[in-house]
Amino acid sequence: MSKILVAMSGGVDSTVTAYKLKEAGHEIEGVYMRLHTDEKSHKENIKKVKRVAEFLGIKYHVLDIKERFDEFVYMPFIEQYKQGLTPNPCALCNRNIKFGALIEFTKELGMDKLATGHYVQVVDGFIKEAVDKTKDQSYFLANIKKKNLNMVDFPLGKMYKSDVKEFASKIDILKDFATQKESSEICFVDTTYIDVLKKYMDVDKPGNVVNTKGEVVGKHKGYMHYTIGKRKGFSVHGALTPHYVSEIKPQTNEIVVGDKENLCVKEFFVKDLNMFENLNDFECGVKIRYRSPKSKCSVHIEGGKAKVMMDYKVEGLAAGQMAVFYKDDIVIGCGFII
Repeated sequence: MSKILVAMSGGVDSTVTAYKLKEAGHEIEGVYMRLHTDEKSHKENIKKVKRVAEFLGIKYHVLDIKERFDEFVYMPFIEQYKQGLTPNPCALCNRNIKFGALIEFTKELGMDKLATGHYVQVVDGFIKEAVDKTKDQSYFLANIKKKNLNMVDFPLGKMYKSDVKEFASKIDILKDFATQKESSEICFVDTTYIDVLKKYMDVDKPGNVVNTKGEVVGKHKGYMHYTIGKRKGFSVHGALTPHYVSEIKPQTNEIVVGDKENLCVKEFFVKDLNMFENLNDFECGVKIRYRSPKSKCSVHIEGGKAKVMMDYKVEGLAAGQMAVFYKDDIVIGCGFII
């Protein structure tokens, strides 16, 4: 049996994770992370964590790592939007916080492993997709440092979400968790990302909408309101067909629009690579967004960057998002789109 630290959020997934590991005979402790300034949320979540910890008879910790979260996740989120990118804060958080700072805390406590309620598996030192493909989180976890994979455990990777909820519904103390609302994808965004950005800059600066030739064809309400592929919230004079944002120009406060074909690309580059295999030239499947299907491609790595050449065009490529490389259901690496 192992000593396992369980990251507990107050949600059903992490709660069932803690329960099942305790049930299996492991020596466990819980940890709740304070990452943002929503004290009301923290108070409610810690109350749930305490309730479960008392029921299981385990110790729990409250770890305040807001400063580190601000440095590695929150402020980069703000800065990337300022640069006209589409950030991926969960990928940064998983690398630096949940499987960075929390791994360090796990070692400090003398625990063997860190467990979370993510839907994903680790097999032979590689990240593998969860059994429940509808909840699979391998895309968001692809940026974890390879050396930390031997320290993590994902008990829900072999379960379906429906089974997790059913399991919780049959245990008195967990019934409330089975029916509670799912947590939002980005923990520090209560409403929209625009409301977050408004605290740091003027997001409502009207500017020009231009076509792919650089000609002014309309107006928009401020470039930060737009992401690649968006088709509403701006005007195009005399437009008879839908127009989509294909590029964002923060320096000139312009957005470039065109038809759907302008969203399609056949090759692109990624940086800040995180590879689980030592490869230079390979063929694989690639996901360019969390919910996108895998698309066949060839990859050439040189000078710390990768050139990705698609077999067929993909739509809606957004700089700042991750491209995750798969061989079947195994993650072999990732990088951030530039």
